[in-house]
Amino acid sequence: MQEHLLALKSEALEVLEKVATPKELADLRVKYSGKKGALTEVLRGMGKLSAEERPVVGQVANEVREAIEEVINRKQEEFVRAETNERLAAEKIDVTLPGRGLPQGGIHPINKVIEQMEDIFLGMGYSVAEGPQAESDYYNFEALNLPKNHPARDMQDSFYLTDELLMRTHTSPVQIRAMEAAKGKAPLKVICPGAVYRRDDDDATHSFQFFQIEGLVIDKGIRMSDLKGTLLQFAREMFGESTEIRLRPSFFPFTEPSVEVDVTFVKKNGERIWIEVLGCGMVHPKVLEMGGFDPEVYSGFAFGIGVERIAILKYGIDDIRHFYINDMRFLKQFSRI
Repeated sequence: MQEHLLALKSEALEVLEKVATPKELADLRVKYSGKKGALTEVLRGMGKLSAEERPVVGQVANEVREAIEEVINRKQEEFVRAETNERLAAEKIDVTLPGRGLPQGGIHPINKVIEQMEDIFLGMGYSVAEGPQAESDYYNFEALNLPKNHPARDMQDSFYLTDELLMRTHTSPVQIRAMEAAKGKAPLKVICPGAVYRRDDDDATHSFQFFQIEGLVIDKGIRMSDLKGTLLQFAREMFGESTEIRLRPSFFPFTEPSVEVDVTFVKKNGERIWIEVLGCGMVHPKVLEMGGFDPEVYSGFAFGIGVERIAILKYGIDDIRHFYINDMRFLKQFSRI
């Protein structure tokens, strides 16, 4: 039986070395090592051997099995390696080719202007304060010297969620919250950027939603000249050193005296005109008091700037609705500004 096993080993190793395909290898594995294979058939005759022969034949049989399995496994690895190399060669990527560029986005022009305005006022020592867009009637009107049924509320009639909750009509409520947080201690210098809402018809110069940046300064000895100097500095940093401003008397319930501010603007034909850009004034004593400041000790000024109006002047835009309709032809103009 030993001679038969050794002959089987020699035959199997010679045949296996010549295998050319994975299928041939699988067939030979079954032929020599399968349940009905040649090696199994030989081992079935071990029952006829004597007790002394069985261990010897069993050891030879194990050596033959291991030798055959070793060759089969080696050939299997070779086939797998060859298949992998062939697939890699077929699927390789030329990494020297330039990649496909992704579309480059940009900051929305409204956000660009807000960021620029914030930078200007931060450079003047202001801090940025924010508040909720759904605001209480108290902060939106009453704390700003606009009690219920005051006729001036009609100018800012808005979207009410409940009798006491509405979408804010300006960012002035954030000023009141900043005053309360200061607990009557000055100086206080904040700007309040954000979206505001008013019941208005959409046209080229109006929208029911727009953005504001309001500013507030409170300290001892604050005067109207401080307000004018601040706004002149802002206008020149935003529009250029040659820009001039003009103050016209106006009315706001939360400031007294109050003014509208115009800036010089050069039209395409070279004509220099005045354009209104914001409203402002000295903080009303009642507003100071509602915010926790003693009006006998402190004074202050406040201003409110429409961001869209600044963007329209800065970029020469003729319709406010362009900012909101998501027309990529319009927005792409600002991707590299």
